[in-house]
Amino acid sequence: MDTANTETQINTGMKKALLGLNCIILAIGNCGGPLVMRLYFIRGGKRIWFSSWLQTVGWPIIFIPLTIAYIHRRTTGGSTTKTQFFLMKPRLFIASATIGVLTGLDDYLTAYGVAKLPVSTSSLIIATQLAFTAGFAFLLVKQKFTGYSINAVVLLTVGAVILGLHTSSDRPEGESKKEYLLGFFLILVASALYGFILPLVEYMYSKAKQAITYTLVLEIQMVMCFFATAFCTVGMLINNDFQAISREAEEYELGEDKYYLVVVWNAIVWQCFFLGSIGVIFYSSSLLSGIVLTFLLPVTEVLAVIFYHEKFQAEKGVSLFLSLWGFISYFYGEIKHGTNKKNDKHDSSQTEMTPTVVP
Repeated sequence: MDTANTETQINTGMKKALLGLNCIILAIGNCGGPLVMRLYFIRGGKRIWFSSWLQTVGWPIIFIPLTIAYIHRRTTGGSTTKTQFFLMKPRLFIASATIGVLTGLDDYLTAYGVAKLPVSTSSLIIATQLAFTAGFAFLLVKQKFTGYSINAVVLLTVGAVILGLHTSSDRPEGESKKEYLLGFFLILVASALYGFILPLVEYMYSKAKQAITYTLVLEIQMVMCFFATAFCTVGMLINNDFQAISREAEEYELGEDKYYLVVVWNAIVWQCFFLGSIGVIFYSSSLLSGIVLTFLLPVTEVLAVIFYHEKFQAEKGVSLFLSLWGFISYFYGEIKHGTNKKNDKHDSSQTEMTPTVVP
């Protein structure tokens, strides 16, 4: 029995399982985040800086898996080995902090858009980040495209465009056209910015000059969210949001207790979004992370229709079909690429094992 091949299969299987787990976590955050955030606004919440702050303030949750990983390293490392709680080196810390500030800016732009637009419309615009992710991935990390991945990007992007054919009818009551258009523009900028952040994280991994483990990925996520939260905290202080929270809770349509429940779930669900996205990048690529985000768009659309009774036009049905087609196309290409790679490796191994006959 070939032990090396067995270990490789186990590692590959574990990697796929962890990739799947991170896709699920990303799905929870990507679908739940906009819905919970919109619930805050439509029931009386008005603080945009506070809402953007909630997207990353859940970063202390990451201390739980980091502590477990530290105890595991300390237990298996032996008494002679000095075990450090944090593995991150200064170079990686500075890069993570910089991306964190950009994330904080993106959080504000997203929160403003969600505050002014229906979930269906804001999710549509956010889905355009796939095109930005693909472009920046090509420039920063030299992402290789196959016919299947190009097909997926095109289908998902076209699906998002089709979905936006009748967005003008989605303007909420009481919302001025100026505010609606500003929200539309800012969330488009947020989409482009996050489309840049995803490949930037992948680029950071490649230039880290230290082994990137999932524990280190968690540390990177914690640092990014800490600095994003710090950025939004400054905005909250300038806008006097901290003083207004208790008053806003008292006036909240669903009641004070449910106000704080919405706030807490905001922080938890958005943390799932960020953890899932960087996990997918770690186990695969920023392009796949962008594809998963865009694929989940119709799911968010359907949930918005169910919970907030938003309109489900024919365009949303077409978008759902194109999104599913694009998603299946991408993964079919990945499976086919993996099968071809495996066959090439097998043929190469067979060639090496064939004895040479000397006449």
